[in-house]
Order: sequence, then structure tokens, then C-alpha cells
Amino acid sequence: MTLSSAHHWLWWVAGLALMALEAFFPGAFFLWIGIAALLVGGVSWLLPGLGGLTQMALFAVVAIGSILAWRRWRGGRQVVDSGLNDRARHYLGRTFTLDAPIVNGVGQMRVDDGQWRISGADLPVASRVRVVAVEGTVLKVEKAD
Repeated sequence: MTLSSAHHWLWWVAGLALMALEAFFPGAFFLWIGIAALLVGGVSWLLPGLGGLTQMALFAVVAIGSILAWRRWRGGRQVVDSGLNDRARHYLGRTFTLDAPIVNGVGQMRVDDGQWRISGADLPVASRVRVVAVEGTVLKVEKAD
């Protein structure tokens, strides 16, 4: 059986298989190639006399065009940084009570479920401090009013 005499369902099976590959190798690359195969299957179903070379050319054009269109659309989107993996950023502006003094500008403070290095002006135990900045793994603090 040659491609020109192949049935439209071969394109549909190929399209579904390519879309299934997307589940194992995400990145939307196989998705758009699979959609292109489904579209060529639909065209070959509507136009059963379409030759094999024409079907392959149509597939190539639609696949490349859909990938380029997706990349252009995706490129215009802004990535939202939720700070999910940046715990320290969630502490900015929060106020805490020191359980150890800040000596020579350095100390430690218990924050939620962890111990953090802090830096700021020397302060005694039980002072209220506000987190004003983060430098790596060190919270910069200042005396809270």
C-alpha cells in the first residue's frame, strides 16, 4: 500500500501517537506535529484523491508552520515568578522577635521551621526586627518600631 492509496486513518493514528509522545517528552514539540498529522488526515479524508507527495508536503508545511506559530506566541508571554522555591523572599517585610542577640552585625534567628543567619545592627535578645532584604541565605534585618 503506497501513501497515495493509504487511508486518512493512518494520519490520524500517527497524529495521536505523536500527541501521546508529548506526555512522555513534554515541551509542546510533538503536540504540534501530531496536530499537523491530524489535520492532514482530515484533508485526505475530505480529498481522497490527494497524492502521497502532496500529503507529505502539506504535513511538512503545517507542522513547521504550527511549531513556528507556537514559539512566536509563547515567546510573547511573560513568565510569572511565583517565588515558590525562594522561601527567603516570603519573609521580606515580616517582623520577628530575636531569640539570640545580633553581635558584630551577625546573628541567627528562628523563622517558622528553620534557623536563618541574619545581619544588621547589634541588638539584644527579644528585640523586634523586620526583614528588609535577602542576600543569598542571609536575611538583612533592622529594628522594628
